[in-house]
Amino acid sequence: MGEMTKKEFFELLQEFSKRTLDPKFEKIDSQFVEVNSRFEKIDNRFERVESQFVEFREDIIHQFHVISEDVISKVQLVAEGVANLNEKFDHRLDELEKKNDSQHKDILAAIKFSYAELDRRITNLESEMETLKRRMDILERRSVS
Repeated sequence: MGEMTKKEFFELLQEFSKRTLDPKFEKIDSQFVEVNSRFEKIDNRFERVESQFVEFREDIIHQFHVISEDVISKVQLVAEGVANLNEKFDHRLDELEKKNDSQHKDILAAIKFSYAELDRRITNLESEMETLKRRMDILERRSVS
């Protein structure tokens, strides 16, 4: 065998490339296409999941706002109820204080009246006792004499 020329070498190299390398590169290229297709499917799934997540998040936020508004309105109703009860209690307490003051004055007046009556009766009894003492003294003096 003799020496190969450059041209023959390139032709041999081209033939080798066509028979051996080109089919392998074509197979690798098709595998890349398949892998690329899989990545696109995965990307699409991620986009759907992300979209669902965003939608879910927005749903949760919306539900939270609805619930919090409901809670706030109920708290306001309770606060109004408490304020109304405070007013009623204050009014009732004022009424009871006035009634208590009135009854206290009535009791004081009754005590003063009773005291005055008792004082009058005691004074009468003391006066009668003095009278009886004097009479007893007179009677004792008469009986001794």
